[in-house]
Amino acid sequence: MRANTAVGAPPLVPELRLHLATEVTPIWQATEASLARFGTPPPFWAFAWAGGQALARYILDHPDAVAGRDVLDLASGSGLVAIAAARAGARRVTASDIDPFAAAAIALNARLNGVSVAIETRDLLDRGAAGWEVVLAGDVCYEEPMASRMVARLRRTAARGRLALLGDPGRAYLPREGMVERARFVVPTSRELEDREAKDGVVWEILAA
Repeated sequence: MRANTAVGAPPLVPELRLHLATEVTPIWQATEASLARFGTPPPFWAFAWAGGQALARYILDHPDAVAGRDVLDLASGSGLVAIAAARAGARRVTASDIDPFAAAAIALNARLNGVSVAIETRDLLDRGAAGWEVVLAGDVCYEEPMASRMVARLRRTAARGRLALLGDPGRAYLPREGMVERARFVVPTSRELEDREAKDGVVWEILAA
């Protein structure tokens, strides 16, 4: 992980620092080699994706959304959104990701930013809303099964009167209804990762079904 990343700041969230991939191909090849042997997931944790940057920016600009509350960040990846919530004054932040490499990255990145984040590696998508008052998800609608389960989870959160926010740059499986736009940002991106040099990162509030 350390050999394939460098500490840097996501362009939309310069207040925070992350261990990020310096080049896409080497780290992808490294995890693909590991995948063949051990079932390692792709290194989504090594990049600050546009939807996650938009959601992190929103939280830092609107700390009242999370301040003093228990917050869950689903499919946390690098931990960017969870770290932003902790920095914005959340009472307790849990970053959830089933990838053990992501869990390690979240721990490194939280320490780098001087915040405390609990890490959960169990799959929480089909579970109840539990005690979290705010549930966040950044850039998770890139595959249909993941998007469907995630949105259903966020709707269950909203049905309990709790806040559910989704950051998305226009992925293919973003739902088309049952959402309210809270904010929109232009997120600088790389053509190594995206189809253009900037994406519109939108923060959506997910409503109950």
